[in-house]
Amino acid sequence: MTSFKRREFLQISQEKFQEEGEATNSSVEQINVETSCLRLFEIFEANNEEIENIPVLNRHRTKHFLAQGLKHLSEGYDCLDASRPWIVYWILHSLELLGEELPTEQKHDIIQFLARCQSPEGGFGGGPDQIPHLAPTYAAVNSLAIIGTEEAFKVVNRQTLVKWMDRLRCPDGSFTMHEGGEIDIRGVYCALSVASLLNIYTSELFHRTDEWLLRCQTYEGGFGGTPGMEAHGGYTFCGFAALMLMGKEKLCDVDNLLLWAANKQMKLEGGFQGRTNKLVDGCYSFWQGGIFPLIHVTLEKSQSYLLPEYEWLFSSQGLQEYLLICCQDTRGGLIDKPGKHRDFYHTCYTLSGLSICQHFRTREAQKTHVFGHHSNELIETHPVYNISIDAANRATSYFNSLPVVKL
Repeated sequence: MTSFKRREFLQISQEKFQEEGEATNSSVEQINVETSCLRLFEIFEANNEEIENIPVLNRHRTKHFLAQGLKHLSEGYDCLDASRPWIVYWILHSLELLGEELPTEQKHDIIQFLARCQSPEGGFGGGPDQIPHLAPTYAAVNSLAIIGTEEAFKVVNRQTLVKWMDRLRCPDGSFTMHEGGEIDIRGVYCALSVASLLNIYTSELFHRTDEWLLRCQTYEGGFGGTPGMEAHGGYTFCGFAALMLMGKEKLCDVDNLLLWAANKQMKLEGGFQGRTNKLVDGCYSFWQGGIFPLIHVTLEKSQSYLLPEYEWLFSSQGLQEYLLICCQDTRGGLIDKPGKHRDFYHTCYTLSGLSICQHFRTREAQKTHVFGHHSNELIETHPVYNISIDAANRATSYFNSLPVVKL
């Protein structure tokens, strides 16, 4: 295990944004965020200058925050009534990254709830009796994979799922999120991730999908939500991960993608922004950070690049500093940026990004890099599915033993 020496406050403060005499709304917001982060970095250094093995991830309070969410949600979550499998996934994945095992009875209750979200038409809705939708289908399948029991795996009706997904497929290779719904790159990723985990992928179901994905890559190097849209961190992860799942990742401009992704890491904060000239956000720790393992593996296959042997192509130290010093809520859970409220979404994706930082794994090498206390180390997440490596292996082993479901 490798430990990092934290950056000194003076070094960090030299990376301040330069307005160059032209103040804009965006520049003012950027300076405000930097000021908040600098204050936290300064306080941290002043209080801990002589102490080693810090900062510390507040595991206990974060586990409590997450566990409570599986039992009770406040009225503020009413707006997510159509995203209930997502809440389950965000909490379950966060807990698995923290190494927390749920009681058998609670697993059973979650399985039964997700089963009620499955539509007779195929796919899962945002809650019981809601229309099936690719986004909660992805969340439900990932949740069942995390639980990883035969009872969980048997919930999924693969036959109706394939037929339903075929109805969502468009002639150009894209997918609508639900019947009559919108089209964007999230739907393609969700469909491919589910199909890969459940062993229902066929070239017929994803005919021309690679062509549509390639049209989503922009001149910047990232991917937009649909062809012609601005490059965006979440969409870029979905696009490149989808190409990886199809074995078509080399068809896109990987060099330009790497350049774009690397330039989304903020020099002062250490975290990632989602788009050019936007603010840092903890969730992009995964949406942007998770792209780098995929790029590394892709470039490694070409054997024409000199790549680092034991680290990804971004500053793992900078990102871990941002997450552990600027994004921890004192009550447990993690946040977008200083001044924001904790929630399950940001807790899930900040922890996922932290896991990506900590674990370097390729065919040739494996290394662990942990900033702060050794107890900060998380379970390794799968960079394509964003569930643990063990959960992904259990699911694929189970479903690959079953015949591929064809149209």
